[in-house]
Amino acid sequence: MTGAPRHYSPYDARMWESVAAGALHLQRCAECGRYRFPPGACCPQCLSTNASWEPVSGRGRILSWTVFHRQYLPAYPPPTVCVAVRLAEGPIFIGNIDPAEAPALAVDAEVEMIYGTHPDGYPLPRFRLKGDAG
Repeated sequence: MTGAPRHYSPYDARMWESVAAGALHLQRCAECGRYRFPPGACCPQCLSTNASWEPVSGRGRILSWTVFHRQYLPAYPPPTVCVAVRLAEGPIFIGNIDPAEAPALAVDAEVEMIYGTHPDGYPLPRFRLKGDAG
């Protein structure tokens, strides 16, 4: 699991490797074509065990967000903003967004994924409002 945090499942390794390379790949069912996240042994739609890893755009729309004003983890000083995003390909992905963007967040706002590194050294996908230079 090169480049992947040790606490993720073996199903996630390919996703984390793609994030480390600056892209996002998700499992896609070979039978029904549905993208899925989180990765798993079978498709939740048709139960097929046949899947491939396909690149996705990383673009989507905000479903919800929350701002943590208390520090829960050492690497995430407050405020920490978490967003739930429906990716253009269908799955819901949870990630962080820059706290400076919090006042502009809205349900259905367009976002895009950016790639960085967690303070512990592993790859970290994040979001930004679409059109931001940041």
